[in-house]
Amino acid sequence: MMMMMMKTHPFAYEVNVTAAQRIRGIILGVVLFPVRITLATLFFLLMWPIARLRLAGLSEAERAEPVRGWRRWLFHHIMLLLSRAVFFSVGFLWIRVKGRQARLKEAPVLVVAPHSGFLDMLVLCATGLPMVVSRSENCRLPVIGALLEFNQSVLVSRKDPESRKKCVSQICERVTSDGRWPQMLMFPEGTTTNGRALIKFKPGAFLAGVPVQPVLLHYPGEPDTVRWTWKGLTWLGTLWHTTSQIYTSVTVEFLPIYTPSQEEKQNPDLYAENIQKLMAKALRVPATDYVMEGRFPVKKLGNLSLPLEPPAQETLKLLREHGLTNARVETVMNNVIDSCHSGQSTIVTADHLTTLLGLKDRKTAVKICSLYSKDDTVDLRQVCLSVSAVSGFRSLESLIHTVFTWYDSDQDGLLSAGDLSGLMGALVGIPQYEVEEMYSALTTRGRPTEASLQDLLMMHPVYRKVLHEYLHSSGLADGNHNGIPNGNNNGIYSVSPPTAQALTSMDCERKRMS
Repeated sequence: MMMMMMKTHPFAYEVNVTAAQRIRGIILGVVLFPVRITLATLFFLLMWPIARLRLAGLSEAERAEPVRGWRRWLFHHIMLLLSRAVFFSVGFLWIRVKGRQARLKEAPVLVVAPHSGFLDMLVLCATGLPMVVSRSENCRLPVIGALLEFNQSVLVSRKDPESRKKCVSQICERVTSDGRWPQMLMFPEGTTTNGRALIKFKPGAFLAGVPVQPVLLHYPGEPDTVRWTWKGLTWLGTLWHTTSQIYTSVTVEFLPIYTPSQEEKQNPDLYAENIQKLMAKALRVPATDYVMEGRFPVKKLGNLSLPLEPPAQETLKLLREHGLTNARVETVMNNVIDSCHSGQSTIVTADHLTTLLGLKDRKTAVKICSLYSKDDTVDLRQVCLSVSAVSGFRSLESLIHTVFTWYDSDQDGLLSAGDLSGLMGALVGIPQYEVEEMYSALTTRGRPTEASLQDLLMMHPVYRKVLHEYLHSSGLADGNHNGIPNGNNNGIYSVSPPTAQALTSMDCERKRMS
C-alpha cells in the first residue's frame, strides 16, 4: 500500500513531453525565454516604487487600518494593471473566468485550490488583488516585501508560536469586519502539489466561521508546465518550460458561496474538511489526508506522521544501487545496531557513515544523511531501525525490543511521552512531534511498558495500521534475503520477520484470549 502511495502522491511532478514538443520547446525557449523574462522583470520592478508610494507618509497606526480614498483607487488600479502585465509577459495571454466572484459581504474569504506553484499568484489578477497571508520572512525580499506591504498582508512567522496566534487573531478580525477590510484570498493546502489530489486543508481560512467562496484553478493546456512541487522541476525549470510555450491556458472557476453550518462554525477542522471534499469533487480528484510537515510529505495516522516516501526506502535504494545485496545490507544494519549498543554516540558524520556502511564514495552517505537531517550528520538509530522496519530484516518483537531499550531514557522499563516521540520517530524515519494521543492510548492499557507498546501496535484500531501499512511493507525487492541469523546483538531477538499472515494470526489469538 505504501508503494502505491509513493507512485500517486501529489508532491511530485515531472513534465511529460514528446520528442517533437521538446524540440519545439528548445527552439521557442531560446527566443521567448529571454524576451519574456526581461519584460516580466521590468514590469515587476515598476511595481516596486508604486507599492511603496501607497503607504508612504502614513504612521504605524494608519498602516494598521485599511487603505481608503485616493490611495486605494489610484494605486490599486495601477498595480492591478502591472500585475496582469507580468503574467501576460510570461505567456498567460488571457485568463478565462468561469462563474461569478462573490461580493465582499457575501463571502469575505476566497479559498483557492489546487495550489500548483508560484505562478498561481495570477489568480490575484482575476480576483482584484485581495489580501493574502504570507511568511514574515518574505518581507525582507526585494520587491516582494514592498508588494506585501502594498497588499496589507497578514504576516506570520512559522518559527514563532506567538506570531501564529497574532496571525489567527488578525485573520478573524479582518474577515468579520463587515466589509471594512477587503476580501482575503488563501490557499488552504498550504503548499504546492501536482493537482492530482487535494491534500488536507489547513483550518486558517475557516477559523472565523464566515461564508467562503471556493475557487478552482485549471491549467488545461498540454504540456502542463506550471507545477512546482516538492520533487520535480526547479522554479527555474518551471519558468523555462512555461515561457517556452506560445501561450499557457488557465481558467479561474468561482464555485457557489458556501455558508457553514453551526457545527462547522464551532469546528474549523470539519469546515475545512467539507470544503476540501466539495472542491475535490468539482475537480474530480481524490480528497486525501496528506500534508507537508517540515521537509516531508506525510500521511496522518492519528497524530502520527507517516512519510509518503520513507527515508528508509530511499536509503535501501541507494545502498542497492551501490552494489549491496539485501544480505549485505542486513549484515551492515546488524553491525550498526551493535555499534549503537556499544555506548558510543549515535550521531555520526557522513564520513563515519561511509565507513560504517562500507561505501566507496562519500556522496552516497551525504545523500542518506540528507534524507534524515538538514546537515551531513545522522542519528544511526534512525537509519538502522527505519531500514530494518521497512525491509523486514527483523521481527516486530525484535524491533520493539531494540527501540524500547534505546529510548527508555531512564532505563526504568517505562516510556515517557518524550521517549515515545523519539521511539516512533526512529521506527518511521522522521520526527514525531505530536504523540499525546498515542501516549494516552498507551497508558490506558496500564503502565507504558514494552509489552503494552507491542499490544498497542498489534491491537489498537488506529496504530495497528503502522504495521499493516508501513512497517515491513516494502518486502525484499531483489529476493536475496537468505535468513541470515541476527546473532546475539546484545539481547536482540533472532526471529525471522513475521509475514502479514502471521501478524493476522497473532491478532486473532490475542482477541480469542481477551
